[in-house]
Amino acid sequence: MKVIVLGAGLLGVTSAHFLRRHGHDVTVVDRQPTPAAETSFANGGQISVSHAEPWANPGAPLKILKWLGKEDAPLLFRLRADPRQWMWCLQFLRECTPARTRRNIAQLVRLGSYSRDTLQQLRRELGIEYDARTQGILHFYTNQEEFAAAAAPAAQMRALGCERRVISADEALRIEPALRHIRPRLAGATYTAQDESGDANRFTRELAAHCERSGVQFLMGHTVTALRETAGQIDHVEAADAEGQFQRLRADAYVLATGSFSPLLLKPLGIALPVYPAKGYSVTLPVKDAHAAYQVSLTDDEYKLVFSRLGDRLRIAGTAELNGYDRHLNAVRCEAILRRVEELFPGAGDTGAAQFWTGLRPATPGNVPIIGRSKLANLYLNTGHGTLGWTHACGSGKSIARIVSGQAPEVDFAFIGAVPGKQVSVTGSLTAGR
Repeated sequence: MKVIVLGAGLLGVTSAHFLRRHGHDVTVVDRQPTPAAETSFANGGQISVSHAEPWANPGAPLKILKWLGKEDAPLLFRLRADPRQWMWCLQFLRECTPARTRRNIAQLVRLGSYSRDTLQQLRRELGIEYDARTQGILHFYTNQEEFAAAAAPAAQMRALGCERRVISADEALRIEPALRHIRPRLAGATYTAQDESGDANRFTRELAAHCERSGVQFLMGHTVTALRETAGQIDHVEAADAEGQFQRLRADAYVLATGSFSPLLLKPLGIALPVYPAKGYSVTLPVKDAHAAYQVSLTDDEYKLVFSRLGDRLRIAGTAELNGYDRHLNAVRCEAILRRVEELFPGAGDTGAAQFWTGLRPATPGNVPIIGRSKLANLYLNTGHGTLGWTHACGSGKSIARIVSGQAPEVDFAFIGAVPGKQVSVTGSLTAGR
């Protein structure tokens, strides 16, 4: 079967890899000149099953009210005259109930664990190098209330098989000695030894090269302008190449993995996708003082930041800004990240050589991605992964390849569409309350 994958980020390339393994003739289409050039370019680097508590949780509404008007707030809403943003915000608030939060955590842990296992197997099979570290992920807290609030979701994750242990400040310091500077303020931590980190951009480019060697075609520099429907299925994709030449691309099946831009392509088809761009920031610093720099991947839940060591670089990423498709770098938010890094690990990185980046993360209101078949018989979706695209990429790619091939996925997750063994259906409108 001929399959076109739209998008050459993490989700698109992993989908292409597993589709090719099923024997399909695969073409990947992307507007950028190289794979992983947008949201997968400079993310936080964590493969973090333990990061399964969604932004939408019972404590979120009060925090958001506290953060209103603060330019450097971890979660910043810039209200626009955009009905999609308002609808997304209302759905976000609906996902903040305890019951929905527990349900969403279960979905994220199951997919995350499966995806991490799939990544490990892929790494063994292909020998891909991407600055991988398998030292676990440490969530640390400098606020006693935040630390106390972490106990319940950590317990739920342990019940689901994610061994996120609650540990003391002293044990956290033994795991990551670089936290010594803030020891007097360290309330405690949680630690998940099975979690990992690595360079998502390098992984994607390496996997894309492997895909090409196995026969996958990449049409880079091709901007998809429309999906055209006939008789309840996609007839062709319209795209323009780098020279502006118009093309019609046809296949038997289509996988949409265009992140935050997925809703824009689906709207003319009568499919309302609950995905909105959440602009995230990252800073990459050369290591300046190896003794002061962290080795273990870290999560600062209070400030919504993650820290990863990528060889001789420090990557710090996080925060979210809901401001439509604007990708402008906000200097105040960049400086706030650097300030927190210096507060935690003074002198560890060369701040004078800081590289700032921002990308649009495709966020669903409950953080649960949208994977499966749409109402159109030959159109499949692999999008909406928000802050967990790297964590869920391999499991999502393997699952969508099985769905396209008419097989049931191997993981218990709320896939959409007619999937063997699943009783989940979807009409013209997808909602976050699946």
